[in-house]
Amino acid sequence: MESEMPKLKVLISGGGVAGTALAFWLSKQGHDVTVVERFPALRTTGLQVDLRGHGVEVLRRMGLEQAYRAASPPEQGLQVVDTRGWRRAYFPANRTGEGAQSFTTDWEIMRGDLCRIMYDAAKDRTRYIFGTSIDGFDQEQDGPVHVQSSDGQKDTFDLVVGADGQGSRFRKMMVGPGGEDGLRPIPGQHIAYFTVARPVQDGEEYMATQYMATGRRGIMTRRSHPDKLQVYIGCTSTADELKNIRRGDVPAEKEAMARVFHGAGWRSDDLVKDMMAAEDFYCERMGVVKLDKWYKGRTALVGDAAYCPSANTGMGTTSALVGAYILAGEIGRHCGMPSLHERSGSDRKGSSATSAVTAALEAYDCKLRPFMDQVQEGVLENKAGMMLPSSSVGVGLANLFLGIASLLRLNIFSWFLKEEVKDWDLPDYDY
Repeated sequence: MESEMPKLKVLISGGGVAGTALAFWLSKQGHDVTVVERFPALRTTGLQVDLRGHGVEVLRRMGLEQAYRAASPPEQGLQVVDTRGWRRAYFPANRTGEGAQSFTTDWEIMRGDLCRIMYDAAKDRTRYIFGTSIDGFDQEQDGPVHVQSSDGQKDTFDLVVGADGQGSRFRKMMVGPGGEDGLRPIPGQHIAYFTVARPVQDGEEYMATQYMATGRRGIMTRRSHPDKLQVYIGCTSTADELKNIRRGDVPAEKEAMARVFHGAGWRSDDLVKDMMAAEDFYCERMGVVKLDKWYKGRTALVGDAAYCPSANTGMGTTSALVGAYILAGEIGRHCGMPSLHERSGSDRKGSSATSAVTAALEAYDCKLRPFMDQVQEGVLENKAGMMLPSSSVGVGLANLFLGIASLLRLNIFSWFLKEEVKDWDLPDYDY
């Protein structure tokens, strides 16, 4: 390792899971790290996520397992109910520590809690600027990146990383006008998320509850807090009323989802009313991000901005943690881990920094790509899609199949969730 290399000046766009994880590792190495986040404070919203496979090992290497466990919701498993609310199948969480996990993992957490844990662990060595985003940047050939922020500030960095999610603005800037954005929608798949203020009832279990309706519609509720209920409503539909709505037009999205789920059965009508009043509603167009390269010059992408695998894989959070770990690890391996008194890389002359950063980004792409290729395999072909039936006969058969699978204790989730990545090992890095 080239320990004589001065520290790098790094800018990360996005303070979500991938951005805070990357900031954790790079600041641990002693680099000068700034995170810009367009929200006015750390986003501690969002619903339940989990870690699987290699993501668990990354968390342990961060030394954050105890804090993570303390924040984990007590979800016991997933039950499938019919329109009367009768349980048709039940899949408990796998608490053995062996084999593939079920739908409910042994590593559940609220998205905001995960961000807060990583933020708290590194905030004293990382600069966070909230209410700000990157408006544009210019790269010198074989040189640093000049960035203009939305607050009018200009600065120069050795490396700029986009970690701003599936719809990444930074990715569009990086690939440039006419470049392939990489976002590939899964036709017709929409999921809306929101929470409902609903106290836990006597005898109520902490259970994920899945209901399938006709017309390729589905509802799931989860409880991680005694006073709140998480609600997910999803459908596979090519109807124009969903397809043509501008992303982020919440009133229009709510109205469209209300029409789609009208009369869907079970608790749909009550939940739709709750949805119309929800202040944290978010509608996601399901898709994956595929790019030939996750970097260009001294700019790069990490997490959903680079390789969103979609929620269908159950691997979005794990992929973000693994990707951030490898990107930082390769920067440490090729650029060194400086002592904190050394000069910023943007103050030095010559091509040594550029060649080292380029080598690190190439190695990051090379080492992570086999992992992501397996995670994303078949998603666009709908092999890992929302398998929602269209007819009442189809719903009945699906419930029957799930009931038999639960009776036989089959882990059907390992068939389409991408936890088991084969013939790939998490690299080791010195810190």
